[in-house]
Amino acid sequence: MEHNSKSKMAKDSSNHHIIQSLLVNLVIVISKGFAAFMTGSGAMLAETIHSTADCANQVLLLVGVKQSEKPADDLHPFGYGKSVYFWSFMVAMLLFSIGGMFSVYEGIHKYNNPEPVHDIAWAIGVLVFGLALEGYATLSNIKELNKRRRNNGFFNYLRSTKDSDLIVIFGENSAAVLGLLVAIAFLLLSYFTSDSRYDAIGSLFIGIILILVAVFLAVEVKSLLIGESADPIIRETIDTIAENNPNIIEVINCRTIQQGPREVLVCIKLKCAADLNSQSISELINNFEKELRTSRPEAKYIYIEPDLQEWK
Repeated sequence: MEHNSKSKMAKDSSNHHIIQSLLVNLVIVISKGFAAFMTGSGAMLAETIHSTADCANQVLLLVGVKQSEKPADDLHPFGYGKSVYFWSFMVAMLLFSIGGMFSVYEGIHKYNNPEPVHDIAWAIGVLVFGLALEGYATLSNIKELNKRRRNNGFFNYLRSTKDSDLIVIFGENSAAVLGLLVAIAFLLLSYFTSDSRYDAIGSLFIGIILILVAVFLAVEVKSLLIGESADPIIRETIDTIAENNPNIIEVINCRTIQQGPREVLVCIKLKCAADLNSQSISELINNFEKELRTSRPEAKYIYIEPDLQEWK
């Protein structure tokens, strides 16, 4: 019950951040699109496409979270937890192609075919408005990340965490904040120098930012998608439980696989005391599983093999 409650709370938290970012981006898409139409700015168009891609990405993440909640069945005996990783990887690909590559193309096109930027007040107003909304969403993500990382370093946590949906949202929002700052800076440069090629360069830089973020996300999620070991703290907990049990001689081997956010498969082989009978071994295994699940609720699937070599 405690494990299910904690998993539900964590999933609800992830959904909250995804929905929050989706609503923010819907508002921003409308405002950016209007400003791009009014100004003819390439950077504004790049930002509009970027935010549109973000909306699509967040819908995909919600699909992934929903699919991951499906119960295990005969076809997928360990559940559907990795659905989140698949859709997170798709989000990284869309961010790379629709967001990054289109912005780079738009920047090159506008640089080679410069067009004057007009009605700059609309663009600056919308960009500042978008920056406030994206900044709020990003700070909200950072607060949640700080809660989950505990004593772990922030950037180390980004590399090691298994909550791909939260990391993707943070990556998107961070890229959006940087993109907005770049758009404001180069739009002002374009206006004060009367050279619209600065606006095109801004679009190019926005594309590069999105591509870099997309590559980082793709690399991190790929590792989870193909099968990454769980957080080392699970192995540390297993070793501690074994050390505190006089009937366990040693942990011969231990393998863990991250099956999804907050879902871990654990396979353990234990060398047990030679004087234990079958019933004692059964009790030892059951107690070991119970203690591990109590300490680490994310250990959802646990398989323990006792070493039979010296059994009576």
